[in-house]
Amino acid sequence: MTQITVELGENSYPILVQPGALELAATHLREFANNHRLFILTDENVGSHLLPIIRSAFDGSDIELVVKTLPAGETSKSWSQLEQVTDWLLAEGVERSDTLVALGGGVIGDLTGFSAAIIKRGCSFVQIPTSLLAQVDSSVGGKTAINSTAGKNLVGSFYQPQFVLIDPLVVTSLPDRELKAGYAEVVKYGLINDADFFAWCETNGDKILQRDPDALSEAIIHSVSTKAQIVAEDEKERSGRRALLNLGHTFGHALEAETGFSDKLVHGEAVAAGMALAFGYSARRGDCKTADAERVAAHLKSVGLPYNLSTSSIQASGQRLVEHMMHDKKMSGGTLPFLLARGIGQTFLADDVALGDIAAFLDESA
Repeated sequence: MTQITVELGENSYPILVQPGALELAATHLREFANNHRLFILTDENVGSHLLPIIRSAFDGSDIELVVKTLPAGETSKSWSQLEQVTDWLLAEGVERSDTLVALGGGVIGDLTGFSAAIIKRGCSFVQIPTSLLAQVDSSVGGKTAINSTAGKNLVGSFYQPQFVLIDPLVVTSLPDRELKAGYAEVVKYGLINDADFFAWCETNGDKILQRDPDALSEAIIHSVSTKAQIVAEDEKERSGRRALLNLGHTFGHALEAETGFSDKLVHGEAVAAGMALAFGYSARRGDCKTADAERVAAHLKSVGLPYNLSTSSIQASGQRLVEHMMHDKKMSGGTLPFLLARGIGQTFLADDVALGDIAAFLDESA
């Protein structure tokens, strides 16, 4: 069992990483059941598999579990589902002292967190991430959002959870595609500021994808510790430090938008391709060595993740992808900052990137 604290003053909270934690959910969550109840949001896939474990953990307790099950997939991060969730909470008599529990991946975590932020001007919520991507990234840091027709995560807020409970054993049952998508976010932590960890990934990536429990736990603990430190330094992306966590996301979100945020390209796959493109563009500018960009692409290729436009099944023009980028929430004064790299583990924020040059690069990369 490992506990990591996100140090945010009065908004600080613990992250507990413990194999088998789901079976001890009643012990870990009791203190948050202020009215002898917990409001659990999950999706159809996770609910059928993991909700029985949670219910069993609470058998014999005096805590009521009030459950809402949503459709699985990115489409649940929508205005319509947000409306359904908030209407459900109000119909169930939710109070500001109640706690919502997000049992699921990044979609459920984002939707639950945003619902908690706005219902009755804010109530508490807890994250129980069940995908590798959510465990190492989206469950920590308080970013909550839904998608809109203009783009991904454009409507939301920073709203920190009270507690994050991570059970590494949960991800051993994930489908291969979902596990690989989460692994892309693990690799990200090596690329942004830890070359040694990227080298560790090159050696141990196959073990993670083969569901080795020790490798999984080490990857999760390292990733969460890194994110907790960065979030503590820059909770709301005001200094630019937290922006490092978005490596690959500007390119990746454009790829996702081109697919209509469909299962044609899931988020982690888009991030993988986006990171490779960020390094490729950095090499094109002369910011990093071509060998570094090739090394990144080679590792992503070796584990079966997209590493360019063609392996992402994207055939759009560079200009069309740039048009998607123009809806990015980081756009300011007509300028979009890009996370680029001076080398592996040396990511930086560049504000001198011409979108026309990005379009040309993407056309060359197709």
